[in-house]
Amino acid sequence: MTTFKDRTDKAVGLSELGTRLSIAEVVETLVDGEIPVRLSAYDGSTTGPADAPYGLEIKSPRGINYLASAPGDLGLARAYVSGDMVAEGVHPGDPYEILKAMQGMKFHRPSALSLVTIARSLGWERLKPIAPPPQETLPRWRRIALEGLRHSKTRDAEAIHHHYDVSNTFYEYVLGPSMTYTCAVYGDPDWTLEQAQENKYRLIFEKLRLKEGDRLLDIGCGWGGMVRYAARRGVRVIGATLSAEQAAWAQQKIADEGLSELAEVRYSDYRDIPEGEFDAVSSIGLTEHIGVHNYPFYFGYIKDKLRDGGLFLNHCITRPDNTRTTKAGDFIDRYVFPDGELIGSGRIISEAQNIGLEVLHEENLREHYALTLHEWCKNLVANWDACVAEVGEGTAKVWGLYMAGCRLGFQRDVVQLHHVLGVKLDANGTWDVPLRPWWTP
Repeated sequence: MTTFKDRTDKAVGLSELGTRLSIAEVVETLVDGEIPVRLSAYDGSTTGPADAPYGLEIKSPRGINYLASAPGDLGLARAYVSGDMVAEGVHPGDPYEILKAMQGMKFHRPSALSLVTIARSLGWERLKPIAPPPQETLPRWRRIALEGLRHSKTRDAEAIHHHYDVSNTFYEYVLGPSMTYTCAVYGDPDWTLEQAQENKYRLIFEKLRLKEGDRLLDIGCGWGGMVRYAARRGVRVIGATLSAEQAAWAQQKIADEGLSELAEVRYSDYRDIPEGEFDAVSSIGLTEHIGVHNYPFYFGYIKDKLRDGGLFLNHCITRPDNTRTTKAGDFIDRYVFPDGELIGSGRIISEAQNIGLEVLHEENLREHYALTLHEWCKNLVANWDACVAEVGEGTAKVWGLYMAGCRLGFQRDVVQLHHVLGVKLDANGTWDVPLRPWWTP
């Protein structure tokens, strides 16, 4: 098996002989181990198995510039999103199969000697960083200067705007009629996405023991799916979202369904909701955005908003352990969720307990998210032309890449999805809930 060291030694040897590397050979020097897919380049060179069902084609000098200046997922994403590298054998709305084939592929930054060989072969201009595709946001250090400290209200608002204010029409194509951008809960793998999303809201509603006349606060409410589900059952609901487009869409939907007397979605930071004494608080997909160091405030806020005996449900993506970095990878941070942070469910439970909330139940819905993402990718493929017309091909490709990659991540236990259910006890520690789970799984 050819190793990265073998390729580096080869590159150094060729450099000493004054020989130039082909583009395929340059890529080989950046990859540790075998390249598992076909790779071809605009200079006619190829590498990888010729009979592989999937391939990558580098179509322009800018593509190799992206790969050489940022080896790894960020460089690959830049080349792919810009159209300077294409994936063969898969649809751009669902590149899952080629990502699965490439899952063990590891990049390394070249040594100084290899860099000389690469520069001689390609020209030094190919190694200089160039402007990334317009879909990429600024690196973390530049966001501090322009938007303030991480997870300040201003910077959180900008991060949410980057991801959620793409286009309501685009989201309708991808998410389907439920307009629900969080993990569905399947009773069977053959369920439709709409069945599973309705079941998710049903499960949360039951876990929170909501009934007609109760008051619910849904923080990070998105397009108001949980808000409307609860309001249809006689619950008075306030939802909060930092996306102006989400809030406008949700308010119109509430009006269309005749729920305005019971439901409201505010364009607001959840921290600015003044009301209190809620019977329940739901947080479905917000925790990923708030920052791990803000967990004490976050759970303290939930506690303050609940009446004694009130229940909360925290639904969020987590890591499979509590020891790794909380920051997202470069592709996710620059293209998808700026400033997003993840940690294990143990940290989430500990922080809730430390603030004085009692945790009653938790469960991992990891496999359900893989199923959900598969359905979103199917929707993107089915509506590809309309999605490209709505947001542009580059943005549509970002979404296909992101959702297919996340599907693989949930399948491989790189990430998980946890429900944490808890209660705010009164001063006497009274536990006013049934002895055993009261909801249908």
